[in-house]
Amino acid sequence: MNRIETLFQTKQQNILNVYCTAGYPLLDSTLEVMGALQEGGADMIELGMPYSDPLADGPVIQQSNGVALQNGMTIQKMFDQLLNFRHKIYLPVLLMGYMNPVLQFGFERFCQQAADNAIDGIILPDLPLYEYETEYGAYLRKYGLSFVFLVTPETSEERIRKIDELSSGFIYAVSSSSTTGKNIDMAHQEAYFQRLQAMKLRNPVLVGFGIKDRATFQSACRYANGAIIGSAYIKALQQTESSTAIADATKEFLKNIV
Repeated sequence: MNRIETLFQTKQQNILNVYCTAGYPLLDSTLEVMGALQEGGADMIELGMPYSDPLADGPVIQQSNGVALQNGMTIQKMFDQLLNFRHKIYLPVLLMGYMNPVLQFGFERFCQQAADNAIDGIILPDLPLYEYETEYGAYLRKYGLSFVFLVTPETSEERIRKIDELSSGFIYAVSSSSTTGKNIDMAHQEAYFQRLQAMKLRNPVLVGFGIKDRATFQSACRYANGAIIGSAYIKALQQTESSTAIADATKEFLKNIV
């Protein structure tokens, strides 16, 4: 049983997963940010792998990706930074990114290094179901990595059932058909969330996109096991250039969520 499964067994509700970008705000601040999130009360960390064309992400996360790439962040440098990070970080950690740089790195090599560095799961929004089933899923299973699929309000019940069958860890329920960082009226998505609840899925569900404060977090948690915050936290890290500033900004941000 990995850390994601253990988390959902010990805490079924109000789970807070926070996204941060590797190499942001500074190249060497990745572990400082992760440590601050753990200290501040996050339950899970979603570590973004910078990419020049992050299609699912809005301007805030796009900007953080651009800064991280300018800082010199690469997949290999991220893995180098994560070496022995489990001496300090005990939370479940997922890597979130896109297929192009992972394929350039080498998919099996990527999975092996993720496993060697005690990563728990992977999110690749642009990995299609068919390719996962016929080729890439085998590598993820070989190295014991959970894989998280996304669903949206437009996803059919048949596809959601298939995703539930193939997912491990949890299902990422995108709150609306938009990019990250948009203002979302959770009440307008009630029918969608209730539809997911009624399906009694095998996997836990976390809601993402548009979660930015205690009100939106609590609203999402009424319909799911928890929620994912990304853009709002990246905004909180803007203008932080020291360990103390990162820790203080993270603490201040999270105390207004949980």
